Amino acid sequence: MLSPEQLTGRDRTHVVRYQGDDWHCELHPQALDALLQMRGVALGDGLDIIATSSFRDFDRQAAIWNAKFRGERPLLNRAGAPLDASTLEDAPRIQAILWWSALPGASRHHWGSDFDVIDRAALSGEWQNYRPQLLPQEFAPGAVFGRLSQWLDEYAADFGFFRPYASDRERGVRPEPWHLSFAPLATPALAAFTPQMLAAALRAADIAGIETVLGQLPAIFSDYVQGIDSLT
Repeated sequence: MLSPEQLTGRDRTHVVRYQGDDWHCELHPQALDALLQMRGVALGDGLDIIATSSFRDFDRQAAIWNAKFRGERPLLNRAGAPLDASTLEDAPRIQAILWWSALPGASRHHWGSDFDVIDRAALSGEWQNYRPQLLPQEFAPGAVFGRLSQWLDEYAADFGFFRPYASDRERGVRPEPWHLSFAPLATPALAAFTPQMLAAALRAADIAGIETVLGQLPAIFSDYVQGIDSLT
């Protein structure tokens, strides 16, 4: 069972660092073992699955959040078109951030159970100079990671993984076909995580728009923390 500090990304003692061949990640040991097992099987099918983003702590998530809120990083609408943060009140600005980035303390990447993947073997031939952007269209049939997406559909669950953001919800995180979650860790983590725990972490930090965030926290927790696709 993860502690409140681990669940909110303020403690990293539950993760270990793995250094691979030109890639690395930080995950809970159980999730890492499952990833490496899955990667070994995928290599036999011609896919080179690597994690491009894994554990992310509270401070890193807060830096992303604050930069988007202040207009220092790109802010997008739900369709992916640019927005001008300076023209938005706090509530719509927060809504725009949540479509693409988690609230600090509420990211599944804090748990050491979740990570983003690409197929490095796909970056050859016509795609050899391609720079992955982690966009849904990259995982569509015939696209650079289309074969990876199909392989994950067929085999990821065999290793305990699922895609928590597979569906396109009107209120919720935009689909992320690259995002995998290790159910044996993530399911109990979500069950143990509470709005009160999140609120305490937020109040102890410097978070842009904090008063509006706290006023909307029950809805944010329901839509963006609990609103996921399950393993089944």
